[in-house]
Amino acid sequence: MVPGYTLEELEKRISYHFRNQALLRQAITHTSFSNEQKINKQMHYERLEFLGDAVLELITSDFLYHGNPEKTEGQLSKMRASLVCEPALAFCARDLDLGKFIILGRGEEATGGRDRDSIIADVMEAIIGAIFLDGGMEEAKKYIYHTVLADQGSKQLFLDSKTNLQEYMQGQIKKEFHYHLTEESGPEHDKHFSVEVVMEDKVLGRGEGRTKKGAEQQAAYEALLRLKEAEEKGIGTCI
Repeated sequence: MVPGYTLEELEKRISYHFRNQALLRQAITHTSFSNEQKINKQMHYERLEFLGDAVLELITSDFLYHGNPEKTEGQLSKMRASLVCEPALAFCARDLDLGKFIILGRGEEATGGRDRDSIIADVMEAIIGAIFLDGGMEEAKKYIYHTVLADQGSKQLFLDSKTNLQEYMQGQIKKEFHYHLTEESGPEHDKHFSVEVVMEDKVLGRGEGRTKKGAEQQAAYEALLRLKEAEEKGIGTCI
């Protein structure tokens, strides 16, 4: 946990106050930290993640079922998958700055685990499991509606950002752009990529990730936000 980021502050951000705060601490404790403890071993988040995953799937299924009466089972399944996939949950986690609250082991901290999609997405699910145990299904539902199921437009824009940017550039800007890899670091099992979206020597967006595709997705999302903001202000591509 980064200094200054407390359990009480996290409770404010998730809009839920725990009766048993130990559950929240467990939800943000990574296995790497637990494994480093020789005595007073801390419980980690994996069991809570297992529970939270099931609760999230049920609440999201119920939300989509009642909100989309015209959709088929197959369509609903695809919609649910896009809302609860790892990139979508990581997107939600970053809205809460959740990575700063995670309790990591020294090794995981040193290799950038605090901002790794797989970890922050798992913690999102673990917090759902913790809220479910502490306050029941209704409180878990409130949290899921407030985070995972809120602002679906932005999440879908993020998940489809590369395709959306391609279509936007072809339809609105009518100019060529490309992705430029600015940095590649780390060992083979834990790569880190930094990418820029470039148009006529202008950097439209930057992104980082464990895969080149993930970094490109983040860069495309940032570029889309900047282009749309410029369009709304009536300044075209002069950004």
